[in-house]
Amino acid sequence: MTERSPKASDTTALYVYAVCRAEGSPALDGVSGVARDAPLRTLPLGSLTAIVQTVRAAEFTDEAWQERLTDEPELERYARAHHEVVSAVAAQAPTVPLPLATLYNAEDRAEVVLGNESARFHAALERIAHHAEWGVKVYATGSPGDVGGGAAQRPSTPSAPSTPSTPGDRGRPAPGAGRAYLERKRNLQARREQQREESLRVAETVDTRVCRIAKASRRLRPHGPGAAGDHRVQALNATYLVAEHRSAELELLVKDLRGSTGAGIELSGPWVPYSFVGEV
Repeated sequence: MTERSPKASDTTALYVYAVCRAEGSPALDGVSGVARDAPLRTLPLGSLTAIVQTVRAAEFTDEAWQERLTDEPELERYARAHHEVVSAVAAQAPTVPLPLATLYNAEDRAEVVLGNESARFHAALERIAHHAEWGVKVYATGSPGDVGGGAAQRPSTPSAPSTPSTPGDRGRPAPGAGRAYLERKRNLQARREQQREESLRVAETVDTRVCRIAKASRRLRPHGPGAAGDHRVQALNATYLVAEHRSAELELLVKDLRGSTGAGIELSGPWVPYSFVGEV
């Protein structure tokens, strides 16, 4: 939907945050959006309402936006400002969030394009009304930081009395040392495979149980090890669309699954259901 505006420094564009189905205009006090010098306002679209803001077009040219993508703090500021507006509106009415930096060259152009998408907006609003998005992550058992612990815990067998070594014997591996090393490697690999299979089994159990509560779900690509010192690996990274009246039920379920599986399970949310509005 985004249209890039001309480069003239005094040219403006219309930034669209979201489309909602509200009775009256949503209260937007306390949120400023991405532009500090222009207020947030509404744009009527028949039975729907768009939340918009006039911005300087020069700040959203392809060149300016590509440069912003390399400036993480600045990009985060824009993303946070966009999300704050969407969240404020979603707290008051069913809301379809639009992607970051959705712009139109003129208000009448936005009315036409968004109006032509009204059927899709209505369908998305019916799907997500009175629902929220929740994230569930399941972490694999074991970690790269402790995978070698098992071998060190094996009981040692009594050794025969040693005999004095000659200079030629020094530095030679003990008889059978190579075979023992290969056995340890095989045992370590077998344990890793067992942990992986157990983690995937737990992940499937968690997903199946949460899906019984959720209206819809999406599996995301699991993340690898996180920040420094965090060696956890995700076995499940999923998001779920859950009715508001079942939120407490979901939290109790996750607590029960933590106890019954012994797995590391993280629950996050509730969020505006970005993942379930479709391509808008």
